[in-house]
Amino acid sequence: MLLLCLLTVQVLLFAGAVELSAGSCAFEDSTCGYESDYTFLPWILNEEGHYISVDTSWGTQGEKAVLTSPELHSEEWSCIRLIYQIATASETSFDPTRLNLYLRLQGESFDHLLWSAKEPSDSWLIASLDLRNTTKKYKIVLEGVLGQDNSASIAVFEIKITTGYCIECDFEENHLCGFMNQWNPNVNWFVGGGNIRNSQSIFPRDHTLNSELGHYMYVDSIYVKHFQEVAQLVSPKTTTPMSGCLSFYYQLQQESGIVFTLYMRDINGFYEEIWKIDSTMNTDWSLAEVDFDAPYPMEVIFEVAFNSAKGGYIALDDISFSPDYCSNQTGFSFNPAEASCNFEEDLCHFYQDHKDGPGWSRVKVKPNAYRTGDHTTGLGYYLLANTKFTSQPGYIGRLYGPTLPGNLQYCLRFYYAVYGFFKMSDTLAVYIFEENHVVQEKIWSVLESPKGVWTQAEITFKKPMPCKVVFLSWCKSFWDCGLVALDDISVSLGSCQTTEMWPSFPGECTFEKDECAFTQERRNRSSWHRRRGQTPTSYTGPKGDHTTGVGYYMYIEASNMIYGRKARLTSRSLRGISGKQCLTFFYHMHGAGTGLLNVYVKKEGDSEETLLWRRRGEQSITWLRGLIEYECDKYHQIIFEAVRGVSIRSDIAIDDILFQAGPCIEMGEITQHSSGDSDDLNEIEY
Repeated sequence: MLLLCLLTVQVLLFAGAVELSAGSCAFEDSTCGYESDYTFLPWILNEEGHYISVDTSWGTQGEKAVLTSPELHSEEWSCIRLIYQIATASETSFDPTRLNLYLRLQGESFDHLLWSAKEPSDSWLIASLDLRNTTKKYKIVLEGVLGQDNSASIAVFEIKITTGYCIECDFEENHLCGFMNQWNPNVNWFVGGGNIRNSQSIFPRDHTLNSELGHYMYVDSIYVKHFQEVAQLVSPKTTTPMSGCLSFYYQLQQESGIVFTLYMRDINGFYEEIWKIDSTMNTDWSLAEVDFDAPYPMEVIFEVAFNSAKGGYIALDDISFSPDYCSNQTGFSFNPAEASCNFEEDLCHFYQDHKDGPGWSRVKVKPNAYRTGDHTTGLGYYLLANTKFTSQPGYIGRLYGPTLPGNLQYCLRFYYAVYGFFKMSDTLAVYIFEENHVVQEKIWSVLESPKGVWTQAEITFKKPMPCKVVFLSWCKSFWDCGLVALDDISVSLGSCQTTEMWPSFPGECTFEKDECAFTQERRNRSSWHRRRGQTPTSYTGPKGDHTTGVGYYMYIEASNMIYGRKARLTSRSLRGISGKQCLTFFYHMHGAGTGLLNVYVKKEGDSEETLLWRRRGEQSITWLRGLIEYECDKYHQIIFEAVRGVSIRSDIAIDDILFQAGPCIEMGEITQHSSGDSDDLNEIEY
């Protein structure tokens, strides 16, 4: 077992004898009601070091340890602070050791991933996670997953749950609420107060307690060596959208210019100034208030810059947040859903300029063995730019989106498919039109992608002015025209790029990284296989996955199986709940000899499985959505069973499995996808 590098215990313990709130634990002499799930590796309490841990002396690569809190309930917004460490023998690893934190809500059969970390460290780290208010009871679940490193350990020193927001802090606890000093060799933020009289810039009293025993943060110019040297105090990153009034107290004493500024910084490092000091002298605690919008992950940075070594000093205390704005504004009103559309009902808020002509048409293709359906369900509508028979070389079809507010970061995602062009490059492009269409900028265009496959594109952009997204299809010449299809346009706030995709099962599985928590009784040539691209046998199987068009899916290779052979993919055990649950997934059954795809539920303690859903024979050349509504109040598993058909042209594939609490929203498909054999008109019998 690796020796954990423990900081001085007093540095991280709560200040004074503070009574722990429900769900909090310092792991001094007990686990405070936290329990190990004994179906996995155990978490071991180290009473001397005051931490709980799991390491490779207890398990091997891929094994996990699960720690579950007692049942908790808070109808107010809360903050979870986690002090942890991941220690490994090597810095980098293809399959790193990882610590995940989940939220387990009452009445749901799956857990929500809130946070994940894999970076090894030789010291304790702090994670701060905002938890929205909810009327449901919940549990906190910590999952330690051992990677391929031969010597690794995961330790948790402290869990603390407090009412309020993670961005708030009075600096009375020595871990400083996760605020971090951006180290500078000359100028830094320091902790002041606590009856420590070793600096000229210590004020007689803090603001919180109005006492010399209280704490605050301060920075002074005594060590400044260069003009405009900067000290930065960085808040924890917001982990859920929030907007309202950010307030704090500060004291300023200066002999020459001090620049005290408040910034927001997003995950790409872009700064936005939201407040700057407007007074020259203030020797008492003053309140500052600023309207604050963080629709995606943001850090708040308190920055002080000095013009000289005799600049003076600034103190900071009692940072707080209210969901009500400081000013009279009503708040951030833009709803990204207004700029999104799956075209099932109409064009949503998208439109075409009549002078451009009818470049885009809303169409529906009945799924069959020859023509691809839409991306949303395989049964619905999408947009088609039919430029193949135009008599106008250089024909352009423009599709305009609604106006997007300026100075926000957006992630635009959509699916496209291109047919018939000799050269695919630039057949579809995306432009940004700023106000009044004065400025046009191309932000994306298709280069090369699989023909006839729904392929995902994602673009991150940010413009200072209000703007519109415009999709443009272009026919280069009379001899090189074709079809461009467009579907499932979505706009969200924030960046499309993340460091990596977090594991999301059991709520969702796209098979992009692995098989999630699905298992198979035996693995051989007749099993389910994870694959990308086309299947090896012609005239059967998908050309690409459903998630991105170029990702992974699960399928059976019929040429390796005999007629009637079964392959079964089983989910992990799901908790039983009272009430309805909704399971959606996408399936692909193309090929003249296609057999059966069955979905079963296996309840704990029952010897028999219950058939929930079935498809028999060839269905379509496109991915189709399956939708199952079911009830189960016991622990249970979902089983996907594929049965090989009469010929080698019977590959069956599945992708994008999603478990959701509550009834399925689109009730129209419930009867269509009921249990038992399908009588759908689009089914192709063999």
